[in-house]
Amino acid sequence: MIFDAHCDVLMKLYVEPGMGAFQTKYKLHITYPQLIQSKGKVQLFAIYIPSYLKPGQRFQAALEMVNIFHNQILKPNPKLKFITCKKDLDRLGKEEIGAMLTLEGAEAIEEDLTKLEILYRLGVRSVGLTWNWANGVADGALEPRGGGLTNFGHEVVSFLNGKRLWTDVSHLCEKAFWDTIEIADFPIASHSNAYSICPNPRNLKNDQIEALIQKDSVMGITFVPPFLTKKGIAEISDVIRHVEHVCSLGGENHIGFGSDFDGITETVIGLSSFDQYDHLINTLQRYYSEKQVKKFLYENFVGRMPD
Repeated sequence: MIFDAHCDVLMKLYVEPGMGAFQTKYKLHITYPQLIQSKGKVQLFAIYIPSYLKPGQRFQAALEMVNIFHNQILKPNPKLKFITCKKDLDRLGKEEIGAMLTLEGAEAIEEDLTKLEILYRLGVRSVGLTWNWANGVADGALEPRGGGLTNFGHEVVSFLNGKRLWTDVSHLCEKAFWDTIEIADFPIASHSNAYSICPNPRNLKNDQIEALIQKDSVMGITFVPPFLTKKGIAEISDVIRHVEHVCSLGGENHIGFGSDFDGITETVIGLSSFDQYDHLINTLQRYYSEKQVKKFLYENFVGRMPD
């Protein structure tokens, strides 16, 4: 079974309305036929607001993506079940797949906690505080200023703690990461890799990874080629290098996967869509026990879902 902590299918369907791509096999990196074929068990669908949208348009875009999630992801596919809590996950039948809503970047809430509460009521259960740039919550990984959590950012994390939601630290700059890890009750990194293996500002340094481990968190290794290697072309062996590095820091029980499928244009050779997860699984099984591979693919993320 596969738990994938991040994809951008909703953004793709928002940008290209009416494409009906989720029902066909190869128009997207993740589709319903691929989830069925490859034993996807839980897929997280991110609400990501395209950067060209202006204030006043962003929350509306988030609501439209929630609508897309229900009308184009759930409604046509009875085996896909909306997951909003651990009990929903536990109730999944053998052939059913859980689908969860997440928020990638607080731009959508436009510095308004009421908007965040509305998204919570609509089913969002994990919130990434920034994308790559600054917003009203914090600075992102590519923001030159590198500032930490704002006062509003502290309010947001407090809200997430109170609702027992995941606070996603992927995309934060270092200062904002440390501010967040100090106060977040349920932190995760949905799609980040190891900086010491590939020095990209979106990746996490060893002390950040160790901090996540100490918080009993989980880190989703992502399939974004520039986050995997500096050599230009990424292979499955590069994914394994990041897994092994996190394990070397004591993270065997804290590794998952967050593909970022449909949020990327370049892909890993042999891992260009969800139906090629088996190539990754086969490679993992060469180096790790069946028990370890099950942890990486599914159990570590599921075990950190707040009750």
